[in-house]
Amino acid sequence: MSVDRDHVLAEAAALLTRKPTASMDEIAKAAGISRATLHRHFAGRDALVRALEDLGIEQFERALDEARTEEGDAAEALRRLIAATEPVAGIMAFLYTENQLYEAGLNEGWNRLDARVTGLFQRGQEEGAFRLELSPAWLTEALYGLIGAGAWAVQDGRVAAKDRTRMVAELLLGGAQRRMKQ
Repeated sequence: MSVDRDHVLAEAAALLTRKPTASMDEIAKAAGISRATLHRHFAGRDALVRALEDLGIEQFERALDEARTEEGDAAEALRRLIAATEPVAGIMAFLYTENQLYEAGLNEGWNRLDARVTGLFQRGQEEGAFRLELSPAWLTEALYGLIGAGAWAVQDGRVAAKDRTRMVAELLLGGAQRRMKQ
């Protein structure tokens, strides 16, 4: 029987976003394969998490492309990005809190993501839409954190899935938008 690596990664991502401490046995079971088969594809949890990192980065890059963040008003581009991250929010939530990813050095993919998202916030500041005293790097981290928090809130049933995008966008933009003095 041929094992579809993408299927295994998708099942692992789905399980780990719900249960970050899941064992390799639990991951294999979720993917419908034996633990031995899982280990033939991924030498251990570290290798699996690294593969998930690559998948998450790839999916987030696709969300950035889909959102067309370089087009139009920066606040609207940010809203489009938040909406486009819905399918990848769970895996991003897992990766954002997975400490082992930071112990062995940063994957270059994170730098690409950060540069694009930070560029969106810089553009918004230049347009006068976003507050200048909040650095684009901080706004980028806040976005990642809110995407993760939104995924967890939906997963736990505290927020309706249909409300996640609006809630994340409004909280971030409500704190990031420059208020004009009257």
